[in-house]
Amino acid sequence: MSEVRKELKVSAIENGTVIDHIPAKSLFQVVKILKLSTIPNQLLFGTNLSSKKYGNKGIIKVNDKYFEAQELNKIALVAPTATLIVIKDFTVVYKKQVELPKEIKQFVRCVNPNCVTNHESIDTQFEVYTDDEGQTKLLCNYCEKFTAKDHMVFI
Repeated sequence: MSEVRKELKVSAIENGTVIDHIPAKSLFQVVKILKLSTIPNQLLFGTNLSSKKYGNKGIIKVNDKYFEAQELNKIALVAPTATLIVIKDFTVVYKKQVELPKEIKQFVRCVNPNCVTNHESIDTQFEVYTDDEGQTKLLCNYCEKFTAKDHMVFI
């Protein structure tokens, strides 16, 4: 009787980035905010994968792509448990967990329809907070309204 195969083998990437430990429910949001569906690079993603640490997780592998600080901030807002793994010549160059920035500018819309940033050509600016339940919230520097993670609109 043959052995039952319990793992799926995926080829390693020569150069690029792996984003691991993404909460499964946040995987497609990460794909969307990074605009990964529009890039010509080879892209692999998996969702609802078993994880001893997180239960279920998602993973993204992108060939020949390295993410900028602004992109890492976007990942941290929607997937604060994510781990970034940079690979060059099939070797892990570094591995680190994404970190929530203290503030963000320009890439999230204020939830308040009356905020000046929604009516004039002014870049948004927020302070980043984590509430008692561990949820990320953004405080607008202009109107002082909070935007919860579930209501963030990336621009």
